[in-house]
Amino acid sequence: MEQNYWIIGLKVLGALGLLIYGMRMMSEALQKMAGSHLRHILSRMTTNRLLGMLTGTFVTCAVQSSSATTVMTVSFVSAGLLTLSQAISVIMGANIGTTLTAWIMSLGYSVDLTNVVFPAFLVGIILIYKRRFRYMGDLLFGIAFLFLSLVMLSSAGHDLDLAHNEAVVRFFASFDTGSYLTILAFLAIGTIITCLVQSSAAVMAITILLCSTGVLPVYLGIALVMGENIGTTATANLAALGAGLQARRAALAHLLFNVFGVMWVLVVFYPFVNLVCSLVGYDPALSGQAERLPVVLAMFHTCFNVSNTALLIWFVPQMERVVKWLLPGSETEEETEFRLQYIQTNLVQTPEIAVLQAQKETSRFADNVRMMFGMVMTLFEEKDGGQFEECYRKIEHEEDLSDRMEMEIARYLEQVSDDHLSDDTKQKIRQMMREVGELESIADACYNLSRTLNRRMQSGKTFTIVQTNDILEMMGLCDQALEQMCLVLHEQLEEHNINETYRIENKIDAMCERLKEDNLEAVNEHRYDYSLGTMFSDMVSEMEHLGDYVVNVAQARFGQ
Repeated sequence: MEQNYWIIGLKVLGALGLLIYGMRMMSEALQKMAGSHLRHILSRMTTNRLLGMLTGTFVTCAVQSSSATTVMTVSFVSAGLLTLSQAISVIMGANIGTTLTAWIMSLGYSVDLTNVVFPAFLVGIILIYKRRFRYMGDLLFGIAFLFLSLVMLSSAGHDLDLAHNEAVVRFFASFDTGSYLTILAFLAIGTIITCLVQSSAAVMAITILLCSTGVLPVYLGIALVMGENIGTTATANLAALGAGLQARRAALAHLLFNVFGVMWVLVVFYPFVNLVCSLVGYDPALSGQAERLPVVLAMFHTCFNVSNTALLIWFVPQMERVVKWLLPGSETEEETEFRLQYIQTNLVQTPEIAVLQAQKETSRFADNVRMMFGMVMTLFEEKDGGQFEECYRKIEHEEDLSDRMEMEIARYLEQVSDDHLSDDTKQKIRQMMREVGELESIADACYNLSRTLNRRMQSGKTFTIVQTNDILEMMGLCDQALEQMCLVLHEQLEEHNINETYRIENKIDAMCERLKEDNLEAVNEHRYDYSLGTMFSDMVSEMEHLGDYVVNVAQARFGQ
């Protein structure tokens, strides 16, 4: 008999592993199928807290993972796409959406899913081999693994036959279900186990397994479910540890939301549980109703999260103030000089989120190189030697930062590209790799311009009035080109076209040709010496190259 328990125990552990894998596979397939749509839904959130809550519910039902939705939301807060108050309402909705998982599991214990599993595997493998529908095939495989694990757990529960094991029955009977200490102890157990396994679905499956055998009383099973609600917040909080302040605040809000819900339910624990039991026709005082317990647990999970959200949705501003009080400070205080603002490597859960973060960081990179060109314009007009030297050193420093920024973004995109990606996501990554390379070239051009100006300053020579006016006009065109580039990178493509970039570039090229000819003529006529003409020519050529790099960035953004 002892040997059988070991085999059944391994079967249970294997089924739980299969369940976690199936949930992950299903969630990732759904996110790949609708990732860009989910990204736009979340990123275009309004200040309407009810809409935010409904969005969180919808996205979690779609991807079948409240952890994925919460981490996604924390990522958006980190990227500045959602405010903290918007994130709190989305997280509330995610808690409602996750109740669908509990209902699927209760179904697995009430209905024989064997007839569904094997056809799903067959259709899934056919779709996977048809490249166009491979994500649909992955989804079917994930669903099949999930259902198969539930079938295995249900079978293991029957094999264990714990209801006739006197030692197990006596063990659970020794707990006083009418004592709050017992309820708190099981709540803590549920929290700890969920934190350890990082899967509330797996702990819910264990709870349903124990309750369905009839050995775990309903009050203790519900205490475990309440603990799971707290434990599931660990995923987002762990992911946010190395992220920005706003991301940590969003993760903390998730924890406070669930902890507060557990606290008020504990105050009315027994009446609330009895009410839920009455909704499904279960009487806690009677025995022999174990087959109803999976439905009771799913119903409690739903009632708990819906009631908690309905109560707290009106107090989002107050929750935001509490979170800011617990985690004081501002984002600017904690940012180091080089820290990437939007990319948080430990928050990457799906390629869709990674692409969005990289796009935001690339746009910020573009702003930095435009600012660097502004420093070059300041340097050109600077007459004071001390101020000139200080500005020149700043440009040198910015050029060094741009090199590091290119490497960090590129390394991040390389990590993302190791994942299984949709064709659309692969294309976006290729475009961004090209964008950051060209942006770094613009930074190099800015540095080369500053070096030429430094050479002029060291030589003691000054440009003529005509040369000065020509360079200022050329710089004005380059600044226009950089401004247009930043607009293209920051906003939606449909709001712009590449024609404006081409128009500015054509003006830069035409002016470069004219200035080179005029410069050669002026040197030949000895209006200024050869060395000054060379420095002028270098300035013009470098700005021509800068214009070319800007066009390359725009072409990469438009996929040309």
